[in-house]
Amino acid sequence: MVRKNTAHLLRELYKTYLYARICEFDRTELQQSAVIFAPHPDDETLGCGGTIYKKKQQGADVKIVFMTDGRNSHGHLMPPAELAILRANEAIAAAAELGVAEKDVFLLGFTDGRLGDYETPAIDRVTNILCDTRPQQVFIPDMYDRPADHQATYRIVNAALARINFPVTVYEYPVWFWHHWPWVSLPLKPQRSTLALFRNSLAAGFGLQLYHRFQHGVYIEDIWQHKQAALEQHHTQMTRLQNKPEWAILADVCNGEFLNCFFGKYEIFRRRSINLTNNNNKDVQLNVETATSYLNHGKK
Repeated sequence: MVRKNTAHLLRELYKTYLYARICEFDRTELQQSAVIFAPHPDDETLGCGGTIYKKKQQGADVKIVFMTDGRNSHGHLMPPAELAILRANEAIAAAAELGVAEKDVFLLGFTDGRLGDYETPAIDRVTNILCDTRPQQVFIPDMYDRPADHQATYRIVNAALARINFPVTVYEYPVWFWHHWPWVSLPLKPQRSTLALFRNSLAAGFGLQLYHRFQHGVYIEDIWQHKQAALEQHHTQMTRLQNKPEWAILADVCNGEFLNCFFGKYEIFRRRSINLTNNNNKDVQLNVETATSYLNHGKK
């Protein structure tokens, strides 16, 4: 109980400090065009759902690109091809809840869990999308998000950005960053996942990295219901299909504490502005190398 109370107190302290110093998106930034890159269907809503909704309210042109087909999230309980179709439909439905029309949704369809095997064609596809849409903003997973498809998405989009010839502001959004103490509690009894959770916590400075990495945000407390409605469209991730108790859902992760992290006052981002016409492709490469080094260190 003491450990749980300590985690709760630290969360509240961290949030108070973060919200006091966050640089909130202004109206002009909300109105700027954007492309959101999601490793899997649901990442767009978890990390950026409120931001997407608010941008659409301001008349922004927003596209969502889903990198993988999500076929393997529950592939042991449902034929992967069937699951991929369900998740594609869920992605389109969630986008609609956020105000994004189906014509502005790109389903690249790379195999869930194996995006890294398709980096070359994925870079080509992403480059074409960026050149066709010429967004003012690009949203990608946090450079330190650990799942392989999140890392691959980061690398792929940065490689594509190095090919374009127009300026863009990049916003990195956290998803699995939140999977560390004190944002989620350590199990009272050691489990198979306890060591990984502890490593995540250590790498994130037990929450202190929050201030160093994420200094920009969009206020979403007033539109939680719209974000929740979009998230609920991802039925395969939010409800136990076929009445199977073994069908894992997001609410199962750390007894719901993980999911709660996405319903704070703000969606937070790490921002960097790049103008690749000025040979800033070296900066993009440095970011990728830094992330790779960090992630490899965390595995030791």
